[in-house]
Amino acid sequence: MGAIVAIVGRPNVGKSTFFNRLIQRREAIVDAVSGVTRDRHYGKSDWNGKEFSLIDTGGYVLGSDDIFEQEIDKQVELAIDEADAIIFMVDVETGITGMDEDVANLLRRAKKPVFLAVNKVDNAKRAEDAVEFYALGLGDYYNLSSINGSGTGELLDALVEVLPESQEADDELPRFAVVGRPNAGKSSFINALIGEERYIVTDIAGTTRDSIDTKYNRFGFEFNLVDTAGIRRKAKVKEDLEFYSVMRSVRAIEHCDVCLLLFDATRGFDGQVANIFWLAQRNNKGIVILVNKWDLVEKDTHAVKLYTQKIKQAIEPFTDVPILFISVLTKQRIFKAIETAVEVYNNRSKRISTRKLNDVLLPIIEHTPPPAYKGKYVKIKYITQLPTPYPQFAFFCNLPQYVREPYKRFLENKLRENFDYTGVPVTIFMRKK
Repeated sequence: MGAIVAIVGRPNVGKSTFFNRLIQRREAIVDAVSGVTRDRHYGKSDWNGKEFSLIDTGGYVLGSDDIFEQEIDKQVELAIDEADAIIFMVDVETGITGMDEDVANLLRRAKKPVFLAVNKVDNAKRAEDAVEFYALGLGDYYNLSSINGSGTGELLDALVEVLPESQEADDELPRFAVVGRPNAGKSSFINALIGEERYIVTDIAGTTRDSIDTKYNRFGFEFNLVDTAGIRRKAKVKEDLEFYSVMRSVRAIEHCDVCLLLFDATRGFDGQVANIFWLAQRNNKGIVILVNKWDLVEKDTHAVKLYTQKIKQAIEPFTDVPILFISVLTKQRIFKAIETAVEVYNNRSKRISTRKLNDVLLPIIEHTPPPAYKGKYVKIKYITQLPTPYPQFAFFCNLPQYVREPYKRFLENKLRENFDYTGVPVTIFMRKK
């Protein structure tokens, strides 16, 4: 179970640049204009062997400073409530502003670890100027530069020291989380499965505010079903509960075994649904895609095939995922969805003996060896599955650094062909023999 770290602060101090650096992708838009980040961004990062989730709590200007300050206060309060640690970012160029002081006042009252990060410190003069941030009353600060990465190591060393240890609960029931955008039919899906109106269902998006567990026993398999709040892209709803609900949904994804990604067929597999898919994939969760409200779509004999192709194009290269077309209203294929989720769970927890792996894969590798790189030939000698809760494999060879990404994908495809890892992300590591 990963920890959550929130990055807070006023606009244009470099939160998104820092966020992109930690997740090693340009996911959050960065611009010199303040208030560019209007979405809440989520990503995975790790340092010194400890994984954690990052949330970029970008603010946005609605008009007057007063309204804006209220929005920042709400986001900081909600981040304090849910995060395990908070990085408070300030800008050495502008010094301490009234808005910084307001955020600092909130953070001083919090019973959470707070790390004051003074950004844009890229020379000795600015390092001297940073001393004024002691006045915020948050203790020691960390000088860093989001642009070039200097100083981030010291901050991350201190951060991972206070994060809770990651725990995989062995004795708990398997957890299946129903995730997706707001108003896709997640609560209705669970109500239809359990045969009672346990969750409030309305046409208003965002009715479900929290992640709620339901014990479920069918097909001789007992597990927890988790209904989550919808993860939306734009912060159109300015309610206090909004950000909190999204954070709870992210945490539900992190703590589950299989994600049932449910979306509305009439709206299509859009960018936000794809973002939720990749969030589950990055967390190494089993995934089943459920196309809901299929009864409302005009279709012919080729509709399922064409719709499936469209989804697979959006999720390339991880296309080995079950896609089911369901209708919660008519209960069409909803029990098949659970059967499939159980199969994906079994695939995810499957263990393959080292002998079987080598007997099957080594002849394939011998027939199609890794292409030579810089005149060097790679020889893979041995394969084993790592003792992790999800499928990870180590391939031992003489020159692991010369095995390129396309060949790793080839190995992954051969693993999937021979051992059925449908719906489960597979990780391959090349190790020195």
